[in-house]
Amino acid sequence: MLAVVKTCAVIGLDGQIVEVQTDFNPRAVIPSFALVGLPDSAVRESKERARSAIKNSGLRFPNKGYVVNLSPADIPKHGPSYDLAIAIGILGATDQIPQHAMDNAMFIGELSLDGSIRHVKGVMPMVFTAQQEGFETVYVPIEDAAEAALVPNIDIIPVESIGQLVEHLYQLNPIQSYKANTKVNSSERPLPEGITDFADIKGQEHVKRALEVAAAGNHNVLLTGPPGSGKSLQARAIPGILPQLTMDEAIEVTRIYSIVDMLSSDKPLIDERPFRAPHHTISQVGLVGGGAIPKPGEISLAHRGVLFLDEINEHSTKVLEVLRQPIEDKIVTISRAKGSVTFPANFLLIGARNPCPCGYYGDPNHACSCTPNQIKRYQAKLSGPLLD
Repeated sequence: MLAVVKTCAVIGLDGQIVEVQTDFNPRAVIPSFALVGLPDSAVRESKERARSAIKNSGLRFPNKGYVVNLSPADIPKHGPSYDLAIAIGILGATDQIPQHAMDNAMFIGELSLDGSIRHVKGVMPMVFTAQQEGFETVYVPIEDAAEAALVPNIDIIPVESIGQLVEHLYQLNPIQSYKANTKVNSSERPLPEGITDFADIKGQEHVKRALEVAAAGNHNVLLTGPPGSGKSLQARAIPGILPQLTMDEAIEVTRIYSIVDMLSSDKPLIDERPFRAPHHTISQVGLVGGGAIPKPGEISLAHRGVLFLDEINEHSTKVLEVLRQPIEDKIVTISRAKGSVTFPANFLLIGARNPCPCGYYGDPNHACSCTPNQIKRYQAKLSGPLLD
């Protein structure tokens, strides 16, 4: 018997519908389980998780022949998010759940051996794709329900275990849809941790005025001054005077954080401007993004917010130069042999640096101990195009 269950893969920030086609052969003499469709190691191991989860949930797993195809077969499949769809496909092919229950529904989740369904990352882009493709219902782990429910106009069913899901599909013990509050709170509230209140900064009126203009017009800023002059303090005050995120912007930022698994289960919506301040030892991949499976870097995590590069002259020249195109285009495209993905990178860049290696060039209270050549080499670490 053949069963077809829908789930989703995440490529960049976008989802791709995946059909889990399960063919069960009850006449097979030699038991077998073939999983095809470019699965990686985590996906290949799902057959063992599905087998144990089904048995430990009090359901049948006939020891016969199975072929599971993840279609389209030319897209690499990564991670454990296919577990639940594979298990539902097995139950459907062995006639243990009603066939109509799999229509217009998507199943997302990782399985434990006891049958419980665990959190997976990237749920929000998957549910967003399901909504765009016209699905009516998405079954997700109960931990991910708040995140999934941020996408409007689709039923989110939070599931704890396979046994509970089977009872729901037979309407023996229906599970209520999860409803989330998707309003962005625009009332006054305390600043996020690590962010300074502009009202607490005394003096430096000309710098504060420049930062206000930069925040209003989304202009990049380079702060140069001796140690202790307040460069970092004032940079950390910028997010507090930026406009509130709109709902569309908040959803856009939340999708990025969902992919890198940086969302809180009790507050899944990112409704504050991101502030990212990577250390100067960060690599090119860490800043821009990349890897064998391309992931967003710091410039994408700072999308719609602030990227603060303290001691910007200490960053590798190669790392800094890769910022030029994202600053101009507001996106970053990462190309690999298997394809390319594009991440958004619309951020406000704030750099802070000392005027010379010792830090006191031009300071009226401390004498500079650097030679003119040292000062020139130090300031030349930032190229002309980047300074422009």
